[in-house]
Amino acid sequence: MVDFHVAKPDEIRAGKTTDVYFSRAKKVLEAFNLPAEKVVAEFTVSSFPRPWNWGVFCGLEEVVALLEGVGGFDVYAMREGTIFQTEDHKGVSIPIIFIEGKYTQFIELETPILGLICQASGACTTAARMRKIAPKTILVSFGIRRMHPAISPMIDRAAFIGGFDGVSGVKSAELLGIPPSGTMPHSLIISFGSLEAALKAFDETLPEDVPRVALCDTYFDEKLESIKACEILGERLKAVRLDTPGSRRGNFKSIIKEVRWELDIRGYKDVGIFVSGGVKEDAVLELKDYVQGFGVGTSVSSASTIDYAMDLVQIGEKYVAKRGKLSGKKQVNRCQECFKYIVTKFDEKPSKCPKCSKETIPLLQPIIVNGKVTYDLPSAIQIREFVLEQLKNPEITI
Repeated sequence: MVDFHVAKPDEIRAGKTTDVYFSRAKKVLEAFNLPAEKVVAEFTVSSFPRPWNWGVFCGLEEVVALLEGVGGFDVYAMREGTIFQTEDHKGVSIPIIFIEGKYTQFIELETPILGLICQASGACTTAARMRKIAPKTILVSFGIRRMHPAISPMIDRAAFIGGFDGVSGVKSAELLGIPPSGTMPHSLIISFGSLEAALKAFDETLPEDVPRVALCDTYFDEKLESIKACEILGERLKAVRLDTPGSRRGNFKSIIKEVRWELDIRGYKDVGIFVSGGVKEDAVLELKDYVQGFGVGTSVSSASTIDYAMDLVQIGEKYVAKRGKLSGKKQVNRCQECFKYIVTKFDEKPSKCPKCSKETIPLLQPIIVNGKVTYDLPSAIQIREFVLEQLKNPEITI
């Protein structure tokens, strides 16, 4: 029987998804009993994939799931959802995670750790940037159809943590503890032969708690179908969705403004306009004042990854690092008002903020100690609230 091309959780934990050079290096190191002492390996980001000045750390919960009970090492990390920069005020690279322990216990897990945080952080950051651009607009993750279904819950979780209001994925919503969000597909309207027949059947069949949102671009002009949807459902209609294909869009903002005007003058001011299809940052910025919400797909689900790298920076008491990296076990301190970062040696007392002279707080906290989880993992809803609170800070800009 043909199966899905995915690794099972036990295979990931066993190092089966590593790059082969780590497996070979492990054999060599074990043969010579090296490194004999504990090492410190830190995860940093040299640069963002796009002209961003901050990112959102996402994926910690899966890192914990990967590393719990694997060995007797310690893991320190920023809280999931922390907004971070690549360097502190002096240009020192900011560690997001560090692992301290016997290197051969986790050498084969570098590849999956990076995979867990690189993709999730990229999607989460893209979502958070859209939320920063449109703080009061409904944002829903619609992009899982563009990605492998095995990772759809991860993608939707990253978008939700980044500030999105909902997700379309059924399993994703179940894991997040929220109801799934969605409207209706074009195929429903095509199957019934008309918007009127499909919308009436939708309304008659589905429970009251499912919002009545009509897709209004299948056969005719968006304005005409939107007016028709209002006439069919009246006050029961919550919104219309415009998913106009690129070949028909023209000036999409003008289409949206036209629909809004025609609904308003007919007394349907409470019917929102929801837009989907190729929504990117520029579209959110341009259209946010004219619509109630966006269904965002590929721009989040296939967002550019944030390229973390893991590097050895200390062996025992000896400072080590390859070219371009800074040696030594470190702590990251941040001013909660100015969001200025200060990287210090791990055991140094936190410095005051270089901008406002206020006290800073350490961001790298113990997550796993001697192989056991010591950190109370927050829910996705709590992490989302943490991200939204940080986004309010005026120092976080687009």
